[in-house]
This record gives sequence, structure tokens and C-alpha cells, in this order.
Amino acid sequence: MSIVFVGGGNMAAALIGGMLAGDFSADEITVVEPTEAARASLVERFGISAVGSAGAAPLPARALVLAVKPQQMEAALAAYRGRLGDTLVVSIAAGLRIAALSRWLGGHRRVVRCMPNTPALIRAGITGLFADPSVDAAGRALAERLLAAVGATVWLAEEAQMDAVTAISGSGPAYVFHFIEALESAAAGFGFDGPTARKLALDTVLGAARLAAASDESPATLRERVTSKGGTTAAALAVMGERDLVGLVAAATRAAEARGRELGDELGGEA
Repeated sequence: MSIVFVGGGNMAAALIGGMLAGDFSADEITVVEPTEAARASLVERFGISAVGSAGAAPLPARALVLAVKPQQMEAALAAYRGRLGDTLVVSIAAGLRIAALSRWLGGHRRVVRCMPNTPALIRAGITGLFADPSVDAAGRALAERLLAAVGATVWLAEEAQMDAVTAISGSGPAYVFHFIEALESAAAGFGFDGPTARKLALDTVLGAARLAAASDESPATLRERVTSKGGTTAAALAVMGERDLVGLVAAATRAAEARGRELGDELGGEA
């Protein structure tokens, strides 16, 4: 049975590329994509099957991966009602709760909701997953196998935690990009040219992240090891402490989490 993607955008392409680099084969994958140019591109890049409408999708399938924009989801799912059988539905659409997806699918409950992030595009993502209680161990394993194709995965105990995952890892790359921007701007303020300022900022963040990932020690311990009493790092960290960087990040992620809950209410309608 096939893995059917609804939508063939960037995240779907990232998943397909990761799947094919793993143990999936091209003849297992079909994409439903209404845009002819996008279908042709997917076929050329991956050698998969691409069809223009839901009616041409091979259903029931092992999994139906929902990869269209949240605002388009309700209309997109109408064509799949009554055709899924025991198909596992895997949604990577931000904000849409399982209750809404199930309602739009005519009561189908075998749904796993996932929140990948943009580093998935280079197979360095992190994805939070939550499964409806009706999903068995085999279904959970399949969902994890699909998302593990583009990075690490974590399972959530409650669907409500998905908004927090969105705030931390879903939106998180933007926070890191913003910090890189700020560090680059600071370097430019010292007179470095653009390429040098960018390289200093980018490679510092990249190297520090790699060091933290490779170490058994906590980020706090690694920070302390770089910080000599009365030294340059201590001077910089003192300013960050005075401006309450930790509190700022906490407030920012709380705002993102709250907005995620609001979007879930707006996009999904009645619970």
C-alpha cells in the first residue's frame, strides 16, 4: 500500500527526500498536487507518482500525509471522506487539532498530529508527535518512521503540548536566526565587513550548537567553562542578565504558545 501525500510543497518534498534516502522506495509514494508544474518537478526530482486530484489517489493507503496549508485543509479533506478505511492520517499542518481533522474526515480517528520545523529541509529537524488514543503501536511506529526521515522525534503525552512544541522548536529556528542577525550586526558595529561579520556570527552559533549536542554536560556547565571571573565573557553575560534574557525568552515563547492555541480555535472551529 502507498504513502499518499496531500500537497507537494517544501515540507512534503523534504519528507519524501528523507524517506527515499532511507528505506522507502519511490513506487510506494504518491503525491496529490493540483499544480501541474509542481507535479512535474516532484516526479523529476524523486521518480514518484504524482496525481492532480484526490480521486486519483490510491486509497486506502498505509498513510495519508496532510501537507497543505491549514487554511486549505477543510476543503482539501472533503474528497477523502469515506475512502480511508484503516489508513493512518499523519498531519504536519500547524495549529489544526485532531478533533477538527477527524470531523473534516467524517469521523476518522486514526490520526497522528506532528509539528516538524524548517531544519527538516536539510534533514536536521525536530518533530513533536501526538497520536489519537485509537492509533495502535504499529501506527505510531509508522508515523515516527516517516518523520524520522527528516530529523529527531519526540512523542507528547497530551495534544495541548503541541502548542508549546510549536513555541519552542517550531518557531525556534526564527529565534536563532534573529540571534545570528543580532550577533552579525554587533560584529559590523566593530567595523568588520559584511561577509566577515556574517561568518563570525554564523560559525559561532553553529560551532556552539554542535559542541552542546556532542557534550554530556549541560549548556549551563558549558557556559560556565567559557566564563572566566572578571573576564570578557562575564562582562557580556552580566549585561544579558541585567536585561533578563532568560525572562525575555520565556515571555516570547509564552506568547507564541498562546497564539498557537488561538490559531487552533480559529482554524479548527468547534472542538
